[in-house]
Amino acid sequence: MPSALLIADATWIVNDIQASLTHGDWRIEILDDPAQSSARVEELDPDVVIVDLQVGSMGGMAVVRDIRASIAPEGMPRLVILLDREVDGFLARRAGADAWVVKPFTDHELRLAVGNMVTPTS
Repeated sequence: MPSALLIADATWIVNDIQASLTHGDWRIEILDDPAQSSARVEELDPDVVIVDLQVGSMGGMAVVRDIRASIAPEGMPRLVILLDREVDGFLARRAGADAWVVKPFTDHELRLAVGNMVTPTS
């Protein structure tokens, strides 16, 4: 079963991600403190890390850069950022995200973003 670490502090984001991915039989861990992101990634070793752009005092771009700087390349999960605007894709790419989805997103858009590297099994 694939695993995802969701770094978000907005209830609607957590609910939408869980609804989108639990249909695909994902195991989802929630983290609402972005300062603990790198440590949780090392501890959980998730297949995908999904980061909300507007999370805590760090913000999604800083979280992705911190994970990229802290985790060895061979242990790096797929990093997906939830953006507020399509034009922020440039910033997501510069921060080191593998993929991004613009809010509000559909289940299909999110599954495509996380599914390019990780395919849930039945």
